[in-house]
Amino acid sequence: MIDRIRIDRSRVPARLRAPLHRLRVSIVPVLQCALGAGLAWLIATEVFGHKQPFFAPIAAVISLGLSAGRRQRRALEVAFGVTVGVAVGDLIISVIGSGTWQIMVVVAIAMSAAVLLDKGPLVPMQAASSAVLVATLLPPGGIEGFNRMIDAFTGGVVAIAVIALMPTHPVLRARSDAAAVLATTADVLSDVAAGLRAMDTDRVRSALERARGTQSGIDEMRSDISGGEEISKISPLHWANHSRFDRVAAVADPLDNAVRNVRVLARRAAGAVDNDDRIQPQIIELVADLGHACYVLNDMMLADPGQSPDQAEGARVLRSIARRSGKGLVADSGLTETVILAQVRSTLVDLLMVCGLTRVSALATLR
Repeated sequence: MIDRIRIDRSRVPARLRAPLHRLRVSIVPVLQCALGAGLAWLIATEVFGHKQPFFAPIAAVISLGLSAGRRQRRALEVAFGVTVGVAVGDLIISVIGSGTWQIMVVVAIAMSAAVLLDKGPLVPMQAASSAVLVATLLPPGGIEGFNRMIDAFTGGVVAIAVIALMPTHPVLRARSDAAAVLATTADVLSDVAAGLRAMDTDRVRSALERARGTQSGIDEMRSDISGGEEISKISPLHWANHSRFDRVAAVADPLDNAVRNVRVLARRAAGAVDNDDRIQPQIIELVADLGHACYVLNDMMLADPGQSPDQAEGARVLRSIARRSGKGLVADSGLTETVILAQVRSTLVDLLMVCGLTRVSALATLR
């Protein structure tokens, strides 16, 4: 079954794979936004009797968005920003009237008040747009401004309810992100090792560029971890997954550090090839084996509880590399080999922490 899926995926044109992957990853947030917009409109029209509560679905969509992180805060920021904007706009416009310079004054005051009250970027934007609405469309002192505030709160509350009742899985997305970073890191290390063997500048340079491009994957992982933490707290459907989520969240820092070390390693390897500085085979093999270990950890991150490989198996593979990465390898070496070995050892420590070891235990494997 797995082989058939892989074959079918390979038939998809390369230019379509990335867009299809983005759609697959975003399909649940898209459905959440659609559901939230519809429910917010329904509640605002049927429960509160507003004739055109356009900001209720807008607030729901802005609060939910495609990003999994900080949705609760976004919902509060939208509602708070609208409240500040409507209050300031209504107060100022009722005194100075409407017009070009009045709009400039209202926007400046509303955004300044929002900045003083909250450090988030969304509150000033919502305050400004709401103030503009009051200055251009809504009569000052009327009930429409108050209704707009109710619509904003309605959209925010609906967004939080949708997150709780139709959540993305708090573990799966973060785990998939970490696995993708590990897969890229494995490819980088494998290509660096191959490039060092063949003294292939292009291959090592290409690996270095891919290593530098991993930061977006790290950032996405952290965003999904933030969103997963939020979901695991507010959704009753995933309260039981909280401990499992904590284990995935603990991976973020050591994995980030491991990727940084690999970037340094790749950069030093590129310099070695450029300068025709050959690296001893034992160190190259350590780099290659570290790449293989990252593939094992990739499978570990994707494995469900009880499946193989688990953290113990990943740690076993890394310990076997650690035993062969003693400092004696570079006793008579120059700076380049010393730096590469140092990065291998540092990466081993970080990856052992990804496998659940404490930093003290991970460092002990290198003594």
